Amino acid sequence: MLRFVLLLVLSIIISRMIGRLISSFMNGMTGREGGSRPPQAGIHMVRDPVCGTFVLPDRAVTLSVGRSQVFFCSNRCRDKYRARTA
Repeated sequence: MLRFVLLLVLSIIISRMIGRLISSFMNGMTGREGGSRPPQAGIHMVRDPVCGTFVLPDRAVTLSVGRSQVFFCSNRCRDKYRARTA
């Protein structure tokens, strides 16, 4: 009896794995995403004026120039910008 239950559980697990594998393959072939969530809207990013890297404003290194802020990917880029404008 125990052997029968273990075989039943194992066959259920294997059939679910095969089903998910086939589903993932079909989603990849058709270009659809596998998740049920809608695609995320674009995230606002700013460009570092020194190296051109895009960064998130809340994670960027900033420098106030007059009334505006300039965003950088690192302290090194910020220092290069300061040296150019000084």
